[in-house]
Amino acid sequence: MTPSRRGVLMGAGGAGLAPLLPDTPHLDDAWHQRVLERYAGAGEKATGGPGDTAVGAWLEEDLTRIGYVCHRHGFQAPYFDVDQATLAIEGQSAAVIPQAPVTATGADGLSAPLRLALGTGRLDGSIALIVLPSRRWSSALDGLIQARLADVWSRGAAAAVLVTTGPTGDALALNAPARLAPGAGPIAILAPDDAEPFLNAAAEGRTGRLTLSGQGGQRPAFNLTARLERNADRAVVLSTPRSGWFTCAAERGSGIAVWLAAAHWLAQRQDPFDVELVAISGHEYENLGGEHYLEVLAPRPERTRLWVHVGANLAARDWHMYGGRTRPLPGPDAQRYLLATPDVADAFTRAFAGQPGLEALYPATVENAAGELTNILRAGYPSAAGFFGNHRFHHSRNDDLRCVSGALVRPVSEALRRALADILAS
Repeated sequence: MTPSRRGVLMGAGGAGLAPLLPDTPHLDDAWHQRVLERYAGAGEKATGGPGDTAVGAWLEEDLTRIGYVCHRHGFQAPYFDVDQATLAIEGQSAAVIPQAPVTATGADGLSAPLRLALGTGRLDGSIALIVLPSRRWSSALDGLIQARLADVWSRGAAAAVLVTTGPTGDALALNAPARLAPGAGPIAILAPDDAEPFLNAAAEGRTGRLTLSGQGGQRPAFNLTARLERNADRAVVLSTPRSGWFTCAAERGSGIAVWLAAAHWLAQRQDPFDVELVAISGHEYENLGGEHYLEVLAPRPERTRLWVHVGANLAARDWHMYGGRTRPLPGPDAQRYLLATPDVADAFTRAFAGQPGLEALYPATVENAAGELTNILRAGYPSAAGFFGNHRFHHSRNDDLRCVSGALVRPVSEALRRALADILAS
């Protein structure tokens, strides 16, 4: 897959999404494609940044138009706008991703010996290179990453560079808590495709320079809620994350499209439940916005008929590695997961039969879940379901419109509405 978004995204940024009125019943491939293009066209979605804010404003406008009462609920989140993020040795330099929340090096960078994070020897004052095993990496809280970082800090490393070996040669951004552990030095992520010369330099003990410079701190972000008040005793809640590290076309865009289609569909019905939607920012800071919503705004568990969390990678494209190239396939990546509590499991199983990955329903427990769904279940919501996953270009800069399509998203969207119709009629 050649890293370029220019041709794919040209013209998408200004594309509008017409409201789906009651006399427009077909949430078809083209409708879902327009949602994907609008989301991708907003650019990078870091919490509180221009893309995240633009998506929130677009959803607010669209949902208000069809009868929801919308509110923005603000909170503070970390940010870092990069001026320079590189790892360099004499004669060669590679771009890196600063690991959030960022500890900057300053414009002059950190010049130090490169060392491989192997064995038990001291690493005093060095830049330690940590080569992770092959996995679809997503979070810096992964136990292996935490152990490797704790090890290099204990041996005196001044900085760490993680090589995120995975299903592509890309650097993969990692979710992280909003606050750093005490004593952590600068951390960066290096693409496996760029790693070889730096690993060779580290084996020889040569000097490298890590530069993570820019402007950072805290900035305002917001969750968007949208409500249909029907004076009911209980509510149906649909949540979805809105923010992410890069364009997130498949990771976030597929969930946004499914969530928004359900919102339009629910607005046309007269179910005896209040409807509460929330588009959550702060996802990449280990569900910061989701925790804020749960603590301050969410309906109480006893007032909630059902909570569906429409999470990551609902309908990302699958790929072949063939002939030395990454080649797109017409079907979805099966590394996507559906969880449900026992009371609604049968409805979801019926609705998602035959959909790769999602047809294998798992019990919705804190131990099985990921993302915001973990916190929802921990808070004691008795009737819940949720989706999550990590496709081949998950957390990569190359998660663009090549990784998703309206034709892939529509079957998931229809299946969710079938499950909801079944449950809400019972």
